[in-house]
Amino acid sequence: MAKSAAPETALRDAMAATPFFIDVAKGRVAELASAGDVHRFRKGTYLCHQGDDAPDVFFLVEGRVEMSSVNPHGTRVLHATLDSPQFFGELGVLGGIDRSTDAVTLTDSSVWSVDAGDFVTFVTSEPAAARAVIRALAEQVTANQAFVDDLLFLDLKGRVAKRLLQLVTPSLDRLPDDGVIVPAITHADLASLCGGSRENVTRILTDLQRRGIVKRDEHRYVIKKVGSLAKIAGL
Repeated sequence: MAKSAAPETALRDAMAATPFFIDVAKGRVAELASAGDVHRFRKGTYLCHQGDDAPDVFFLVEGRVEMSSVNPHGTRVLHATLDSPQFFGELGVLGGIDRSTDAVTLTDSSVWSVDAGDFVTFVTSEPAAARAVIRALAEQVTANQAFVDDLLFLDLKGRVAKRLLQLVTPSLDRLPDDGVIVPAITHADLASLCGGSRENVTRILTDLQRRGIVKRDEHRYVIKKVGSLAKIAGL
C-alpha cells in the first residue's frame, strides 16, 4: 500500500458529485476530504473482510473494487463491482455492525478512507447529507426486496435478462439504445447476481446469442436488442 498525492480539489469534486453530498456545500465536503487519506492499492488487495470491525469508510477515487460475501452454504456471492467514484463500507459504520462483505481491488486502485467517527459526525451535522444517506439506505432496502420478488416471480432467464439491463442503466425506466456494451463480468459473477448456477446462466447466454439478442465481443457482451431483452425480463 502506498500513499497517493491525489489533488484535493479533484477529490472534493468527486465526493460532492455523489448522491450523499450533492446538496452539501463544497467547502464542507472539502473538510471531510481533508480528514481522510488516499492510498494506492495493488490489484488483488483486500480492503476489508466480511466479519471485520468497521472502523472507517472508503471512497473509490480510481480503479475497480469488487464487493462479495460468502453465504452460509459456503458459496461466494457477488454484490457489486465498483468502477466509478463512490463511497462504500458505510453500512457497517452507520449501523455499528461488522463488515457484511469482502472488498478487494480488481485493478491497481486509489481509495480514500476516513475514520468512522469523523464520517458519522459529518453526516449528522449536515441535514442534506443525513437525508441523502437515509434515502440511499431506503433504496437499498427496496432493491433487496425487488431481488426477492424476482426470485419468486421471474424464472432464471428473466432474472439474467433483467440483471444485464441493470448493468447498463441506472434506471429500468430509461432503457439504453441497442448496441450498449455490458461491463465485463464473468458467468460465475452474473450467476451470483441472479441467484442461479454458472452452468445454467451460460446456457441462457448462449441461447440469447443464438437468437441475436446479445453478442459476445471479446470479454464483454453487447445487447443488440434491448427491447427483446426487456420483454424477457418482464418489463
